[in-house]
Amino acid sequence: MEDKRILYVSSEVVPYLAENEVSLLSYDVPKMINDQGGQIRIFMPRYGNINERRHQLHEVIRLSGMNLVVNDLDMPLIIKVASIPKERIQVYFIDNDEYFKRKATFSDEDGVLYPDNDERAIFFAKGVVETVKKLNWVPDIIHVHGWMASLLPIYMKHYYKDEALFSETKIVTSVYSQSFDGSLDTEMINKIKFDGVPQDAIQELELPNYENLIKVAVTHSDGVVIASENVSASLTKFIESSGKPFLPFASKDKFAEAYTNFYKTMLP
Repeated sequence: MEDKRILYVSSEVVPYLAENEVSLLSYDVPKMINDQGGQIRIFMPRYGNINERRHQLHEVIRLSGMNLVVNDLDMPLIIKVASIPKERIQVYFIDNDEYFKRKATFSDEDGVLYPDNDERAIFFAKGVVETVKKLNWVPDIIHVHGWMASLLPIYMKHYYKDEALFSETKIVTSVYSQSFDGSLDTEMINKIKFDGVPQDAIQELELPNYENLIKVAVTHSDGVVIASENVSASLTKFIESSGKPFLPFASKDKFAEAYTNFYKTMLP
């Protein structure tokens, strides 16, 4: 993987958030590629429960200051950056006071999903792509982890389809076991259609539950990784019948070789 450029876009990454399947793999996989001489960047949201002082986040003025339109509203984009200690890995944080200042990730203290999680996901997807454009850093692969990042494949294949910068970029989505119950705002599909994404491409999002979000991400990806041992039977069947190259679940002791080989099959 020497000199290959891989952009990791994740809902959660350790050490910035608590350990779970998504946050651990979103650290372990980039570290493994970094150790092999690959060039990597990691993007995640800057949730309000991330301790900026302890993790030494600082704003990158030259990348901040842009407004992103979400559902016809201008939302300011703030970019922060930090380095994972001892790993020489840079992590970029997508921030906005309206969406990410609250002191939790996806739900309030009663476990109720935030009503604007759909808009947060749209903002995150656009924020990542606009920042990568400003960095003028062309990834060979964009690897998506976690449902908050699941709109990125859709936006890459529609909203940013004419961006020459990404003409050779492949998109890989990791699929994890279900991480939230219920559904996001049912207006989500209209907010995405507002950005010129055709209805038939996102039909499943009429009911924006976890499984449908992931199905739409898979449909717009070039390859899929089954990242959990207990992905639902219906999602597994959907992936297997999608016609996309996919990597079955690989245990911790085998994932390095499995992921590396899969990346190599994705790259020309």
